[in-house]
Amino acid sequence: MKDISTYYDDFSLHYDDARDRGYHALIDDLEADCVRRWLRGERVLEVGCGTGLLLDRVRRFAPRATGMDLSGGMLARARARGHTVCRASALELPYRERSFDLVYSCKVLPHIEDLDRALAEVARVLDRGGVALLEFYNPQSLRGLWKHMRWWKARVGRASHDREVYTAYHAPAEARARVLTAGLEVVGASGIIVLTPHPLLHRIPIAGPLLRWAERALCHGPLRRWAGFYLVACRKPGAAG
Repeated sequence: MKDISTYYDDFSLHYDDARDRGYHALIDDLEADCVRRWLRGERVLEVGCGTGLLLDRVRRFAPRATGMDLSGGMLARARARGHTVCRASALELPYRERSFDLVYSCKVLPHIEDLDRALAEVARVLDRGGVALLEFYNPQSLRGLWKHMRWWKARVGRASHDREVYTAYHAPAEARARVLTAGLEVVGASGIIVLTPHPLLHRIPIAGPLLRWAERALCHGPLRRWAGFYLVACRKPGAAG
C-alpha cells in the first residue's frame, strides 16, 4: 500500500477532472443535500475535504463551514477555492471538544484503517446534541459488486492506481454498529447511488438524466440500504452546549 498522503497528493492533480457534471456532480449534490437536511447550527466541519468540491456546496447554506484533510495537494486546491481549511489527520483532529454542531465525512472513512479512533475523534469534537453524517462503502450494492468483480487497476494520478490505498467495505448493519462504539446514536440514514454500478452510464443520452432523477428519488427511501455509499446519520447524546 502507498502512503495515503502521497497517494492523494498524486490524485489531486486530476481529482477535479469532469467532476462538475454527471455522476460525480450528482454524488456531491446528494451528499450536500443530506448535510442541509440535518443541519442545526452554524459550526460545520468536513473531515477529509479534498479539493473542496463538496465544501463549495455546503458553504452556500452554511457559510462558516470549514474543512481538514491529510493531503497538502488536495488542500492547495481547496484554498484556491477560498475555503478555510487545515492539514491534519482524521485520527487527531486539531479542534477542541464540542467545537461543531455538525460533522460530516464522505468517501474518507473507508480508507482509514483505525476506523474506531477516527469515529471517536468525530464524537469528541461534536457538540452534545450535534449530528455526524458518516459515509461508508457498501458491499451490498451494485457499485460494491462492480468493484469486487473488476480485476484491473484504475489510474488516479501520474503514478498511482486505486488498488494502492487501503479500502474497506461495511454493510449497513456493520456501519451502524461501528458508529455506536463511538458513543453516537443512530438517528437515520441515506443512500447515495443505488442504481449506478459505473459512472459511464450517466453519459448515455436520455438514460443518464433519467438515472440521475431516479438516484435522487431513491436517496432517502427504503432502497437506500442497497446504495453504493451508505451515509449514517448519528447524534451525540445530551443537550447542546
